[in-house]
Amino acid sequence: MGYRNLRACVEDLQKHGQLVRCDEPVDPYLEVAEIQRRVYQRQGPAVLFTRAKGCRFFLLGNLFGTIERARFLFRDTWKSVRRLIELKSDPSQALRRPMRFWGAARAALRMMPRYVRRAPVLQQASNISQLPHLQNWPRDAGAFITLPLVYTEDPRKPGPQHANLGMYRIQLSGGQYQPNRQVGLHYQIHRGIGVHHQAAVALGKRLPVEIWVGGTPAMILAAVMPLPEGLSELSFAGALAGHRIPLVRRPGEPAIYAEADFRIRGTIVDNLLLPEGPFGDHLGYYSLAHPFPVLEVQEVTHRTDAIWPFTVVGRPPQEDTTFGQLIHELAGPMIPALLPGVREVHAVDAAGVHPLLLAIGSERYTPYMPVEEPEEILTQANALLGHGQMSLAKYLIIADGTHHPELSTRKIPAFFEHVLSRADWQRDLHFQTCTTIDTLDYSGGRLNRGSKLVIAAAGPPRFALAHTWPVETPLPEGFGQPRPFAPGILLVQGPPHRTPGAEHDPDLRRLCAWLETHRECWGWRWIVVVDDVMFAGRSWENFLWVTFTRSDPATDITGVESFWNNKHWGCAGPLLIDARSKAHHAPPLESDPEVMRRVDALAARGGPLARYL
Repeated sequence: MGYRNLRACVEDLQKHGQLVRCDEPVDPYLEVAEIQRRVYQRQGPAVLFTRAKGCRFFLLGNLFGTIERARFLFRDTWKSVRRLIELKSDPSQALRRPMRFWGAARAALRMMPRYVRRAPVLQQASNISQLPHLQNWPRDAGAFITLPLVYTEDPRKPGPQHANLGMYRIQLSGGQYQPNRQVGLHYQIHRGIGVHHQAAVALGKRLPVEIWVGGTPAMILAAVMPLPEGLSELSFAGALAGHRIPLVRRPGEPAIYAEADFRIRGTIVDNLLLPEGPFGDHLGYYSLAHPFPVLEVQEVTHRTDAIWPFTVVGRPPQEDTTFGQLIHELAGPMIPALLPGVREVHAVDAAGVHPLLLAIGSERYTPYMPVEEPEEILTQANALLGHGQMSLAKYLIIADGTHHPELSTRKIPAFFEHVLSRADWQRDLHFQTCTTIDTLDYSGGRLNRGSKLVIAAAGPPRFALAHTWPVETPLPEGFGQPRPFAPGILLVQGPPHRTPGAEHDPDLRRLCAWLETHRECWGWRWIVVVDDVMFAGRSWENFLWVTFTRSDPATDITGVESFWNNKHWGCAGPLLIDARSKAHHAPPLESDPEVMRRVDALAARGGPLARYL
């Protein structure tokens, strides 16, 4: 049941035809990543690279490349873990439906880590320079660990019971780090390691950190899983892996995961921040260089048969898209219990996850009279923005689903049409300014800073949505190619961006003034100004990515016949979103042409990967 370590997982996947070996010499600098991206896009198998240049370890890519393979990895425990999470949300279900949760009791027995004396990860001593050094994108600052398991314990309450296991970026080379002595530790806001770091600072101590790579795949999913309060990542990993997670304890140090493939031990250096990055990230852009903590390396070890798992982070969909799907399958049933009245939540992967959150709530305040405007769903929106990583959402669009059982946040075109026909821009736009957003989102112009917008929709349809462009009159100078994208949504190509702030941009003011005199265009309730209409309008994936990664609500939204009323902003006519590239945005990710040609040549030579390249 489950895999004790990564080697057992690799052998099982190979046995079932879900893994291929790449015995061709490949370069860890960009080439391996280019191969991984292509295999993922073609829904290919996991790939074991056996001859990475300058590297004596095998590399494992695309382990979570398909949702079917991810479910296969956890096929023996998936159902029981889902039941366990349901019980965590509502323990009374065990009494009401005991047979349904019989397997959950067995899973609970595997949640407590166990201490062991033998640790394969301690078999061989090494150093940072001997680890696999993969670089995924041309402008990356160096080599990064992309699937690290970063483990810390609360210095006030040492031990696994109060530990945090997270996936935080680790820079191995480049920048100003001292080779073999320092690595970069990038952790974002709203992450558990920050609580431990703050506690250590308050006690005047350095925070010890364990970084593990490899081991059972359950540890990887546990590190990214937003778990309910009181359920630790190690406990979750044990239930999902089908065995208690084995730990080694040494005096004065955090626990060591015995079955990891690689391990780095160190402490966060006091009062030292060094530039970490750039790094190609999950919004589809580079996260730029910023000061982050530095880990002083004290020990590097690995198991004799170590395998280095990795992924490539970039514009969705990528392999981490599967993590989102798994999280939805596991955490989805918890939402109504954790957030009463909320039926469904969807962090939209195509928009970079955090920039766009869709939700369906319930209007229950006044059952004795028809719901005409948002009431309770505004309370539910505030609860969502105060809950875990959902607090990083930049756009939250919430609809009342009380009388709409067919409405689903997963059916995005229909959801947008439902909202646009009901939300009143004079009333239903609710901004938060000067607040925190995703560390990797540069739309706000400052690290961790930006704004949020809640759009709420309730009641019956009140707006007719346009489907065709109704006028022959040309748009104002600099604007063109009006392209209907979806009912009520129009794309317009604009001139290059030049002035911060949509309300003060003279170009957008000219467009608003033109729309004021062309009320026949007001059926286009949402007008998005972009750099390239053809690209943005090619698919919903492109539309969502461009619109929500390239706009900050408070800065980049304006509207026709806009007004202020008691500090509430709204508009009578169409809402305009400026989704053009701005000077403060990070550059988008692009592959290296020479590397692409080399991978093309690899495909032409045939071999086990040819059909996926």
